Amino acid sequence: MITAGIDCGARNTKTILLKEGKIIGKGSVLTGFDQGKAVEQSFERALETAGVTKGDIEKIAGTGAGKNAIKMAATKIDDIKAMAKAAHFFFPNARTVADVGAEEGRAVKMDGDGGVVEFVINEKCAAGAGIFIEAMAKALEVSIEEMGPLALKSDTKIPMNAQCVIFAESEVVGLIHARTEKADISKAIHDAMVNRIVSMIRRVGINEDVVLIGGVGRNPAFIHLMRQELRVENLYVPDGPEFGAAVGAAVVAEEEG
Repeated sequence: MITAGIDCGARNTKTILLKEGKIIGKGSVLTGFDQGKAVEQSFERALETAGVTKGDIEKIAGTGAGKNAIKMAATKIDDIKAMAKAAHFFFPNARTVADVGAEEGRAVKMDGDGGVVEFVINEKCAAGAGIFIEAMAKALEVSIEEMGPLALKSDTKIPMNAQCVIFAESEVVGLIHARTEKADISKAIHDAMVNRIVSMIRRVGINEDVVLIGGVGRNPAFIHLMRQELRVENLYVPDGPEFGAAVGAAVVAEEEG
């Protein structure tokens, strides 16, 4: 049985193809203004990587901010259920998962079957999502890919406002004018974001095995600082963490048959 999970997010649309519990294909495109088109394109890319056709797919489930645009999906689920199912798929022993994407952060406590026990969602503040690092990268005049490695070069602790991007950007400008090293500023930015996400995780409860999914899972500094702040040895990040919610949707499609 081959199932598909499609995550139509605010920034990117991702598709995962699952066959008997194994990922066989994936595709990702920028969502843009036409969500329906992005859904079709990411689905087609996943089919190509798997070497299968649309007719081979037995069931499709959709999730994400734009899930209503996934017309081909027989089932549509919320992001919370998708991230819990994804974390359980990758790491069955985990009971806590954080999903930090482009525009939102979430934390979920799960049961042994990947069911949701409790959850917290970042309150419409970019300081708890990937766009925060992106905005600060522009203020520092570096690429977003440079932000993580830069932060890892610093061990300086600089307090920063993590409640509002506007205030934080003003602080960054002030630090730049004070000739603060870019590495130290990047570290402060990451610290502020990590503190916000960790506070969410603590609200649902920290299990010894914590999973991180979402695009920020590719940022080495964020992972390093998360591990330090959580004080856990086992912070797991799956390959392709940005596909997490799509994987969760594909799992639900498989469970429903």
